[in-house]
Amino acid sequence: MVKGTAYENMNQVEGQENLFGTLLSENVIGVIHDHYITFYLDMDIDGSDNSFVNVNIKRQETSPGESPRKSYLKAVRNVAKTEKDAQIQLKLYDPSEFHVINPTKKTRVGNPVGYKVVPGGTAASLLDHEDPPQKRGAFTNNQIWVTPYNRSEQWAGGLFVYQSHGEDTLDVWSERDRPIENKDIVVWYTLGFHHIPCQEDFPIMPTVSSSFDLKPVNFFESNPILRAPPYFEKDLPVCRPAYSA
Repeated sequence: MVKGTAYENMNQVEGQENLFGTLLSENVIGVIHDHYITFYLDMDIDGSDNSFVNVNIKRQETSPGESPRKSYLKAVRNVAKTEKDAQIQLKLYDPSEFHVINPTKKTRVGNPVGYKVVPGGTAASLLDHEDPPQKRGAFTNNQIWVTPYNRSEQWAGGLFVYQSHGEDTLDVWSERDRPIENKDIVVWYTLGFHHIPCQEDFPIMPTVSSSFDLKPVNFFESNPILRAPPYFEKDLPVCRPAYSA
């Protein structure tokens, strides 16, 4: 994402002039921008009717004289009733796990079966919500959304993104605040990163990666690796010298 400039060297840039990017080469500025990818997760955990649970990790203070410890950690489980309950902005100092469960299917000891969305490194848009690009990309206003399944709602930016004025986006659909508890639901997860270009990005940008995980949470009765056949010595690779002196 570049634009032309009359500058050929940074010593030509006066004072505090903001280039809104980086001089990458003679007459070329790489503009500061963002990258976002939204994943559509129609998970159907052991059936189509699922619920979204925000498992908020809280600090529990101890009472005076109760323990040498001053605090513990507890989990507060909040089942999302409607779409607005499941609009999530990630916060480092207010951590949560995000579970998709089937409340009608339980493990041997009574936990609902489920999977969790585990965010990785991501970013949030800093643009004004009324800025035209942000209205089209309003799905970046939250990192997680949950909607009831609707066949016509498959692309977070709508059908015609570049011609859009923001009237057909995940943000607009979710404002209807439809019921999502014990329903056929879709989880939308957006990952992204801010990009301040540097000279190593030009003229061909190297690979930049980001990711998230889907992990079972009480889906199995125990660690499933216990069912894997054991390794024997004959199964393992053996390193031998190519020749001996």
